[in-house]
Amino acid sequence: MGQMDKNDIRKNIDSIDTQILDLLTERIACAKEIGRMKTDRGEDVYVPSREVQVFKNLLDKNAGRISEAALKSIYREIISASISAEKKLMVSYLGPRATFTQQAALKNFGSCVDYRAMPSIPDVFAAVESGDADYGVIPIENSTEGAVFHSMDMLTESDLYIVGQVYMPIEHCLISRGSLDDIRKVCSKDQAIGQCRSWIRRNIPSAEIQYVESTALAVKMAADNPEIAAVGSSLSAELYGVPILERSIQDNKTNQTRFLIIGKNPVPRTDGVRFKTSMVLAVNDRPGALYDMLLPFNRANLNLTRIESRPNRKKAWSYHFFVDFEGHWDDEVVRTAIGELQKTLPMIKWLGSYPM
Repeated sequence: MGQMDKNDIRKNIDSIDTQILDLLTERIACAKEIGRMKTDRGEDVYVPSREVQVFKNLLDKNAGRISEAALKSIYREIISASISAEKKLMVSYLGPRATFTQQAALKNFGSCVDYRAMPSIPDVFAAVESGDADYGVIPIENSTEGAVFHSMDMLTESDLYIVGQVYMPIEHCLISRGSLDDIRKVCSKDQAIGQCRSWIRRNIPSAEIQYVESTALAVKMAADNPEIAAVGSSLSAELYGVPILERSIQDNKTNQTRFLIIGKNPVPRTDGVRFKTSMVLAVNDRPGALYDMLLPFNRANLNLTRIESRPNRKKAWSYHFFVDFEGHWDDEVVRTAIGELQKTLPMIKWLGSYPM
């Protein structure tokens, strides 16, 4: 290949591209056939555990030849196109456009499905429950600011299941038409402000803080007034045509948000795939109740990855406990632990098991 000139190499690339196109066409044809089988059996087209297997097989075979990030990005779109060939999915997400939730949705489903921005977290749930959307994407917790309580409350009340999760590194920008000296007000969603509070206090201490419904809405406001700065993503700045004054203003440079994918049907257990399970539990109001709730997990050697309390909105001074642990609801060891919990707890709700 070293003796070939530039035109010969380009012809070789064109030939390879033709082979890739032929193989992609064949792959999508296979996906259509699988989609037909799934439809006949009443199964879901989107199977997150299968995607995990595909990515794992690719990474094993890749052996470092292509960067892992590039390989995942390429195949994310190939899988997205394959899913779209089986059925055109509609995915609702907490909007408006250019929010981090939209970016999480794109990271999980790719660009070949249809998306609908919803004005609130309850609206995302309602879209999936009514069938207007096949899946929904919501934020659940941030590594700096903690839980998103609206999402937790809706998970408790809804019959939908968690079918997937997405972790997104969050880089916040200060976005404004004015200079730092011009800014009189900083607007954004409460979680975004909280993740940048120290930076704002150090750099524009006299600015008023205003909480709004979304980071994208804040950028829209900044577009109309040079005395307003928004905390938001570079994507939202680009979308609304507002300059970025400062990048990476989050106080914690490893800042991440975890998003959940919600759907109507639970994800079945799949061999060779590591699962996480989410539950919400209620305990009796008595001494040692929390200890008794945790004991079956300890006996079963289940690794709890998250536990968080949330007030029960239907009964004053009563609490629900949200628990995440490694394993699938249908694992034998998990079923044993659940059996023990059912003997002592007044309420156990399975929120879903999904690939880690």
